[in-house]
Amino acid sequence: MKIHLIAIGGSAMHNLAIALHKKGFSVSGSDDEIIEPSRSRLSAYGLLPGKLGWDAANIYPDLDAVILGMHARNDNPELLKARELGLKIYSYPEYIYEQTKNKSRVVIGGSHGKTTITAMILHVLHFHKIDCDYLVGAQLEGFDTMVKLSQETTIAVIEGDEYLSSPIDRRPKFHLYRPDIAVVSGIAWDHINVFPTFENYSEQFKIFIDLINPTGTLIYCSVDPEVKKLAERTENPIRKLSYGIPEYKIADGKTILIQAGIPLLIFGEHNLMNLNGARLVCNELKITDEQFYLAIQSFSGAAKRLELVAKNERSAFYKDFAHSPSKLRATTAALKRQFPDRKLIACMELHTFSSLNEEFLNQYKNSMELADEAIVYFNPHTIEHKKLKSIHPEQVKAAFGSSNISVYTNSTDLISELKNKDWKNSNLLMMSSGNFDGVDFKKLAKEIGLV
Repeated sequence: MKIHLIAIGGSAMHNLAIALHKKGFSVSGSDDEIIEPSRSRLSAYGLLPGKLGWDAANIYPDLDAVILGMHARNDNPELLKARELGLKIYSYPEYIYEQTKNKSRVVIGGSHGKTTITAMILHVLHFHKIDCDYLVGAQLEGFDTMVKLSQETTIAVIEGDEYLSSPIDRRPKFHLYRPDIAVVSGIAWDHINVFPTFENYSEQFKIFIDLINPTGTLIYCSVDPEVKKLAERTENPIRKLSYGIPEYKIADGKTILIQAGIPLLIFGEHNLMNLNGARLVCNELKITDEQFYLAIQSFSGAAKRLELVAKNERSAFYKDFAHSPSKLRATTAALKRQFPDRKLIACMELHTFSSLNEEFLNQYKNSMELADEAIVYFNPHTIEHKKLKSIHPEQVKAAFGSSNISVYTNSTDLISELKNKDWKNSNLLMMSSGNFDGVDFKKLAKEIGLV
């Protein structure tokens, strides 16, 4: 098979390229920008384009398929050439389905928790030496790539993102996978540039549920009222299994599952709900609760999901991908409950299109009220780049609502403030889908005395 990927440098796209190369396909690709870690990883497999930019000469009649990444534009010269030649053009979720349509597909959807649930399932399968294809949105310990496709496996575990599939396919990605086993972990309005109302956003999850194989299973979080409503109202004659928060206790800074009697490396009620969802999926894959609990004890989390950066006896520094209001609430609550005797200093970066939109800002009201000190950072240049209306610190502070909020628009000033604090009996939490304009978290951990 000869495959060409337009916009090969993307996070999912470069992993897909590597997966297809490992499967024995002939893979080529192009992009106008390729940054790390995509550049090094593509280079290691001999897949890095010889030059940057688009070239219609990359497209020729013998190609079996062209896969179009979200970064490309409608008028991309390679896309236009592929259309002119009548080649089969896929979005990457379409091609994932094409490669897994004869397998049992597990698809994990939700505004939050989907990466962690996917990672938990893969960890348990890996622990018990059960092979599977997969697509996950973070690099996982013990896995070379974020995508695997093969001839031999009978199971495919797929993280189902609700964002758009490609520039020419405006369907949410998770609508294309048609699961046999599906999870919906939670619904909290996001991607407002695509889904302008909560009702429109929620409708995408209704469609996802309706697209489950009629003989399949829906596993859903009944703690979330919107998820519960959609699960109960669907006319799809699927089997339904609900989950919530398992009983637990915290002792000496460790979370212990009471029913199983085991300590965990992870913590927080949102992670415990994720664990319960993953357990039910594994049950459907013929893994017993005993086998699940044996494996899950060694699960340390997915990258950037309450990931420990550094710690000492008196303090800890965590980073998290959290950027939406529901994620901020859950993540700050998790750290405060896990370490109730420590001061929590929580920082978040307004970085996504939704978070920087002045109409969406009020959704953040009281989302960081559990932190002892809450810091919100945004870069005005990011707002200009996204062509959004400008916002100002006083507006942000008023939107968050709680009295513990301070706002910064210069990352140097923010880091200087953090370095000047006394970190004895205090924890630091940095939350963003970006990186606070290039802050080196390991270096910061050393500078505040945690290493």
